[in-house]
Formats: sequence, C-alpha cells, structure tokens
Amino acid sequence: MTEQDIEKGRKNAIISYITIIGVIIAYYLNNEDDKQSVFASFHIRQSLGLWLTFWALGYIIGSFDSWLVTSSFYLFFAVLFIYGFSNAISRKAQEVPLVGAFYQKIFKNLGK
Repeated sequence: MTEQDIEKGRKNAIISYITIIGVIIAYYLNNEDDKQSVFASFHIRQSLGLWLTFWALGYIIGSFDSWLVTSSFYLFFAVLFIYGFSNAISRKAQEVPLVGAFYQKIFKNLGK
C-alpha cells in the first residue's frame, strides 16, 4: 500500500465501520472509482466480517437471559470496532485481533 492509496481510501475505510449500511456505501464508493483502493478494501473486509459476526452471534446471545453474558458480548464487539475504526483513522492496515485474518481470508474476493 502506498501513501497515495491510503489517502485515497481512508474516507471509505472510515465509513465502513459506521453501521452495516456504511459497509455497503463504502463498498460501492470504492468500486465506483476507476482504481480501487487496497486500503479501503482491507477495512471493508474487516468491517463486513465484524458486522456479520455481530448480527449472527447477537441473535444467539439475545436468547440468554443474563446481563453478564449480554454486556460482555457488547463490550467485546465494541472493543473490536473501536480497534478497527482507530486503525482506519490512523492510516494503519492492521487486522482486528482474533478474527481479522479469518475475515481477510473469507472475503478475499471483495475488492483487491
């Protein structure tokens, strides 16, 4: 990734962490350009994986009637989202801990 690519894709990378709709918007904005940003594609994959995992596990966690389980779930994902969002803001392409490499592997066909 070059500095020019990071600057070009930084806006889309940041947008991707703002709700699941942000992922869709960032994906289309990144594909709209004549040349896709590798940096934006990286963060779009990370964010999409986080959002899909959040919704899938959230449905299961919602069936528990425990304040401790629910709050731990939300805290865990809040930390992961903040980590990814702060990396996008600070121009870093670091994977989210625990699951980031898995998301990059699964969504490798999503962008460059």
